[in-house]
Amino acid sequence: MLSEFKEFIAKGNVMQLAVAVIIGAAFGKIVTSMTDDLIMPLIGALVGDVDFSNKYVVLSGEVAPGTSLAAAREAGANVLAWGNFISIGINFLILAFVIFLLVRYTNKVMARFEKEAEEAAPAGPTEVELLAEIRDALKK
Repeated sequence: MLSEFKEFIAKGNVMQLAVAVIIGAAFGKIVTSMTDDLIMPLIGALVGDVDFSNKYVVLSGEVAPGTSLAAAREAGANVLAWGNFISIGINFLILAFVIFLLVRYTNKVMARFEKEAEEAAPAGPTEVELLAEIRDALKK
């Protein structure tokens, strides 16, 4: 059973998947940082407020004006954290767009390799040649 597990792990697809998960997690952190540290502050500056992630609406509970989102949640208030939602939505859109670009590039590269392989492959016998060979074999 251990040897089967080693064989399973050693297969290329499993190793590629493991590498992809690790790189994906690291890339997700980069995109999150770009969204939180670069894009959202710029959007916040355009709308007149620097900390966009602390934007929320109190649905129920007592919260003093100017209280941070974390403090409002700690106080037990029911809040609608729309600023955080927008930040995460932008993060998702950036990540989805980058993945789209990677898939698009990969598809182009794969199509080029397939085209080169088709051009390099020797042409086999035509249908007429195959039928002639079959006819000759049947005559014997």
